[in-house]
Amino acid sequence: MKKIILLFTLGLSLHAGEQTIAFAAGCFWGVEKHFERIPGVISAVSGYAGGSYADPTYATVLKHRFDHGDVKNYAETVLVVYDDSRVRTEKLIREFWEMHDPTSGDRQGSDQGNNYRSALFYTTPEQKAIALRTRDIYQKLLTKAGYGKITTEIVPLKHFYPAEAYHQDYLRKHPDGYCPDHATGVKFGSGDIPKEDSMIMPLGGKEIIVIDAEDCPFCARFKSDVTEGYHGDIPLRTVHRDRLKRFAVKTPLDATPTILFIENGKEIFAHRGYLRPDAFYRALGLFKLGEGSEAYRVAFARGTDSRFCKQYDRFKNTPDGVFVDRLSGDVLFDTRDRFNSHSGWLSFYRAVDGAVIEREDNRFGMHRIEVIARKSGAHLGHVFADAPGGRRRFCINATVLDFVPRGKIRKRKNVGSLLRHRK
Repeated sequence: MKKIILLFTLGLSLHAGEQTIAFAAGCFWGVEKHFERIPGVISAVSGYAGGSYADPTYATVLKHRFDHGDVKNYAETVLVVYDDSRVRTEKLIREFWEMHDPTSGDRQGSDQGNNYRSALFYTTPEQKAIALRTRDIYQKLLTKAGYGKITTEIVPLKHFYPAEAYHQDYLRKHPDGYCPDHATGVKFGSGDIPKEDSMIMPLGGKEIIVIDAEDCPFCARFKSDVTEGYHGDIPLRTVHRDRLKRFAVKTPLDATPTILFIENGKEIFAHRGYLRPDAFYRALGLFKLGEGSEAYRVAFARGTDSRFCKQYDRFKNTPDGVFVDRLSGDVLFDTRDRFNSHSGWLSFYRAVDGAVIEREDNRFGMHRIEVIARKSGAHLGHVFADAPGGRRRFCINATVLDFVPRGKIRKRKNVGSLLRHRK
């Protein structure tokens, strides 16, 4: 899926392993084309960032391009979403510095105006640190080559407004179009970037770190079986063991893959070697839910919530949206299929296609149909044929679900990255 026209607002999570950064380096057509060719870049979207008025358009950005009053204009910007296990943040930022002239102020080549200014909009402290360090290194290289002072803004990304549809993939649609090269020709040398810029540090809170290595078939299998399909809200990052910094890890990292369950930078527990999907999600259940919790008992001991439990009260009247697996992040049920069965458990006429598995459950001298989350293997509840009109009733435990409002659902098979669609 190439693009989603979206309004990016800080505070919303991404898929595990994904990061977002935005670059302004002149006309966004060429910047978009430059970054979307890089392996590991998931999407590059042309748009506007760094301004002070609402709902910018190409016309308003051009109108204010020579203004320097109280209203700050937007820069033509490209929002880059990337997989940091496939391409390092430092590489993208180095590409940004090298592809344009960051000393030219409100212009790039013949394109003049504050909308063409150089800017880097970061979304994480790590990105900010790398941007500032590489700027200082690149400044020395530029000075040596006879260039002036870098004027690039390095600021947090607050809002991103996608440009009009005809700007997206412009140079792909118009291969003979305008694709300027404003690069200074000054390049980073192999020894110019400190090793620490390639390190990753704790995010704070709970996270999962997967230690892998090149040419490791078990790493490739774990990625295919688990990480590529994981959309949970606990961040998961895949890295080489030499990139860890300020982590308190007690497990030897000489085996790959090694899966580390981390909280506030400290290892809680770990697994050395390949981990099957069912074992991974059981471990994740211990890590996120806690072994003594009702949610863990329901998910992995085939338990049942108490009637009218607190989570049921929270979810029974939620607004329009979907219910997702608390572990995998997959969409399981839709509020459009929810109804009040007066049973004390959440009830739905159906599950999302392909999201669950049904199997016979003959425990306790009863014949029932158990409902299981397809990916995580978590027990969800049972399905009965007693809904109004003779329809099926999915009787589901609330403690194993999370709720996502429909306005924060990314349009893909499952929910992991919560991006707000532009209306």
